[in-house]
Amino acid sequence: MRQLYFLVPGTTKSYHCGGLWAELKVLELAQSLGSATLVTYRQREPEHLFLADVIRRPQTEGIFVVSWGFHVPKLLAQLRNYPVVYHAHSTGYGFAIPPGVPIVTVSRNSMGYWGQKAPHAPIYYLPNVISDEFVNRGEDRDIDVLIMARKSSPYLLKVLAPKLEKDVRVEVVDYFVPSLADLFNRSRVYLYDSAHYWAVQGVSEGFGLQPLEAMACGCRVFSSVNGGLADYLDPGFNCEQIGCYDSGYDVNKILRVLNTPTPPVNLDFLQAYRPLQVRQKLQIIWRALDEFFDYQSAHKGDIRPLTGWGIGYQRLQKWGRKVTQLLKKSK
Repeated sequence: MRQLYFLVPGTTKSYHCGGLWAELKVLELAQSLGSATLVTYRQREPEHLFLADVIRRPQTEGIFVVSWGFHVPKLLAQLRNYPVVYHAHSTGYGFAIPPGVPIVTVSRNSMGYWGQKAPHAPIYYLPNVISDEFVNRGEDRDIDVLIMARKSSPYLLKVLAPKLEKDVRVEVVDYFVPSLADLFNRSRVYLYDSAHYWAVQGVSEGFGLQPLEAMACGCRVFSSVNGGLADYLDPGFNCEQIGCYDSGYDVNKILRVLNTPTPPVNLDFLQAYRPLQVRQKLQIIWRALDEFFDYQSAHKGDIRPLTGWGIGYQRLQKWGRKVTQLLKKSK
């Protein structure tokens, strides 16, 4: 299989985010299957390759994996002479992907988006990974309600949390936590509401790993169901929706869960996100990408891409046919 080059702008603190951690986890899985390397392209780092140096080498071979939303169009232009894969997290950036660039999505939500926007590009689904440390240890839980401040809505922080604090212990985390698995195993209920945050950003929730990790650790999850969260959240069954109609309604549901014994949630579906299963999927997708690029190197594609102009022209034709039919009926 061809070598994979995972491109990120950098790995230092200024680039720390969920997308970086997710990319590093996939890189780790890829390295257990074949040759895979991290490459930075904005910041030189002594322990990693730098993109400008890699493509300057004569006869560089391999597949470049791009993922950093707003940087994708520029990277695709820079790497137009190389095999490139778009590892799609969030959606809504507004750029187009040509048919010759395969897309590997982290959620079915993103897969559906690109299935509509780029129907002629090879598309695959590879979910993000829940590390094996995220399990229910059966320990005492001293935190009633846990909220991570980052990405939380103003409603969650300024309305719901103060109301809950009158009756239960609420922990709002706005500081560095060495182990989220430890924190989730101390908590009974986890609240997550990112719809407001992503609406302001103008893009989607790509995956939403923390509610999944919290569930794996035995927390009862109350969450928004926007974007990639809709992949696995099932309100009324494995979670409850947050921000429904009225804050009092949310408070009542949360207190009921805290004060009333409830049957355990069926978490069998989590196995699809564990390293073993994701690694197996990655191996199959990697081989399929190799096969596609072998074919691409010998054949020029003949399927025309779906463009705004083409769609507009066909809509105009459809409108014209309707007008013609109406005119015939009126005679």
